[in-house]
Amino acid sequence: MVRALAQWRSDGDPSVFPYASVVDAYQLVGKHFVERELLASLAELRDAPPTLRGAARDRELLTRFLDTALDKWDERYDYQTYLALGLLLGPADPPDRKEHFSPQQRDRLTVQLIADIVEFELDAVEGRTDLLPLMRPDARTVAKRCRLGMRAAGPALTRLGLADPAGTVARTVQDGLSEQARDFCRTVRGETRPEERRRLMLSMLPAYTVHDEHLFIRVLQCFESTFALLAEHLAAAVESLDGHQPLVAAERLDAATTGLREAAPLFSLLATMSIEAFQTFRCYTEGASAIQSRGYKTVESLCRKPDPDRVESAAFHSVPEVRTRVLRGMPSLDSAFRSADAAGRLSPETRGIVGQAMEGFSSALVQWRQTHYRLAVRMLGEARSGTGYTEGVPYLREARSVPVFREAPSESGRTCPVAVPFAVPLHGD
Repeated sequence: MVRALAQWRSDGDPSVFPYASVVDAYQLVGKHFVERELLASLAELRDAPPTLRGAARDRELLTRFLDTALDKWDERYDYQTYLALGLLLGPADPPDRKEHFSPQQRDRLTVQLIADIVEFELDAVEGRTDLLPLMRPDARTVAKRCRLGMRAAGPALTRLGLADPAGTVARTVQDGLSEQARDFCRTVRGETRPEERRRLMLSMLPAYTVHDEHLFIRVLQCFESTFALLAEHLAAAVESLDGHQPLVAAERLDAATTGLREAAPLFSLLATMSIEAFQTFRCYTEGASAIQSRGYKTVESLCRKPDPDRVESAAFHSVPEVRTRVLRGMPSLDSAFRSADAAGRLSPETRGIVGQAMEGFSSALVQWRQTHYRLAVRMLGEARSGTGYTEGVPYLREARSVPVFREAPSESGRTCPVAVPFAVPLHGD
């Protein structure tokens, strides 16, 4: 591998960088145990690169990959690099807002990530791969994961014109589940562009060699793609309220609610993960925690300006880019709604429509928090700490009570506290 990197240096074309060999070397032992000689060679390429030629996008991809691959070497390992979000979603704090994360981008990425989960599970149970060999699940668990994965991908598949989810799910409960799952993977792979396939490959650098870490990473990447889309919808809703378009704001809020509810079944998929497996690989993910999710904190801050104690908490200090935007006066839906209402820009009818949309989104987000908390309790227990130097379950328990909006406006025009809805089942059925 080191010789291959030395040979590539003489060429300097990022489009032919030996990505596959590097990824294989990482997956063979886990990022935590990659040989120092390889890490040093990658760091040398990053810090003293050859004269790079070729397309700008290829140079940018190499830069982002090295940033992800060398996080532990640099002692800056965190949630963003663990999930390779710079590769999948782009920079965390782009210089401008010209490039938006569209619903179609989210749908494509979601079905690609889920298909990768299903394919990896099938390959492992059928003996087609030697990667991540520790604590592999039995055939029954793999079948459940395939069924749940295809079910979760259904709405996005339909919007992309790739499948009828109702028919797919109906077939998968009968004989031939493995065949149907392979068909699903082939369908998605056939629609995956070469550059998308490469980013999928580069974004799987688990910390250890436990099989279930693959599932864990991919599901969290799905959640982060959902948060990226929610941020787009909420920001557009704020702009629409400020621009005298309350019905457009309600539409964007409803779209955000749909996106969040469609992502919720992924918790059932994640709940098939072995507790023993999770507690084994998490020993090597210290420093990376969901408390560092910039996407989630952006969504939270777009709903309403966080209270001062929240802004000064570890939760927001762990996402300094988002915290800075909040301190500089990041617009929020809560303030935009109240400004529009106070200025008389909302009729009783449109006030009710927007208010109902806000209540629907807050209900979905509280549900998501509740389910996240219940899954954490299942995996860690009430007394266990989290990764990333956080308090884990106690932190999630407290965070459940953070209001989505100060008060959710009801359809009648009154205000009412946000209700706590039902939780997503975690039994995996």
